Amino acid sequence: MSTLLTEEEVLSLLESSIKAKKCSYSPYSKFRVGAALFTSCGKIYTGCNVENVSYGLTICAEVTAYVKAVSEGYTSFKACAVSTDVKDSVHWPCGACRQFMAEFGDIEVFSTFDDKTHTVRTLKTILPSHFSVEGLRNGQSI
Repeated sequence: MSTLLTEEEVLSLLESSIKAKKCSYSPYSKFRVGAALFTSCGKIYTGCNVENVSYGLTICAEVTAYVKAVSEGYTSFKACAVSTDVKDSVHWPCGACRQFMAEFGDIEVFSTFDDKTHTVRTLKTILPSHFSVEGLRNGQSI
């Protein structure tokens, strides 16, 4: 249960991530991912994964959503939902996405299935020792 969003906001966020997954360009892995990012002012930005034959150039759904939001001036967020086609286990953002997300603060992260059942954790819970500006200044990660 979310502590930052209303039930209606959670449902809208989950639906948005599921819908975003349909736009995934994943011809190589066939692993579709959709993400939806809820800004502090209530706007939702979506993203999907966009693969490249050179896998290192692939862009994850979460990063896509964040870049869209930031490019329009939003840098304060409450939650992010992630949807995949996997039906038997919860999937969280990859490590690189978690670190990217941490740049903008601790938020609630939802892993959802197409039927909108979901699990929620804080970003700090799924990435407890992220690299930060403080760590950079001190020469270490925290």
